[in-house]
Amino acid sequence: MSQRKRLLIVAHAPSPNTEQLVNAVLRGARHPDIDNVEALHIPPLEANADDVLNADGIILGTTENLGYMSGALKDFFDRIYYPCLEHTEGLPYALYVRAGHDGTGTRRAVDTIVTGLRWRAAQDPLILRGKFENSFIEQCEELGMYLAAGLDAGIL
Repeated sequence: MSQRKRLLIVAHAPSPNTEQLVNAVLRGARHPDIDNVEALHIPPLEANADDVLNADGIILGTTENLGYMSGALKDFFDRIYYPCLEHTEGLPYALYVRAGHDGTGTRRAVDTIVTGLRWRAAQDPLILRGKFENSFIEQCEELGMYLAAGLDAGIL
């Protein structure tokens, strides 16, 4: 049996709808066919550099706030950036954005930071635009499953 991998989900969920998205990511990451991955959600204001240093992959989730990431996710990056900078290069990550508008500024802001950290995108960002739709839940579940399955198979 291979060593268990850790998938960290750092997602800001200030509303019932965004909480559903986090739960969907976790449900997907904990799919019964995925054997060797532990998935855990730590809100951005609680997550720290040790959580990132102990992760084999990370999913970032944020709302779009005035064309930018949530203040909570920005605070997370501010606290972990330098402690993780030389130690997490190549960390596979994915991003989902709950965007009331287009998500462009939010995506750009996160891209700038993860580029500096030299993390590796496992897939293009998932931008959930406009009015909340139930399809967002399914897409987040697939995102969690994709990353966890990739870690489980050793391809991420």
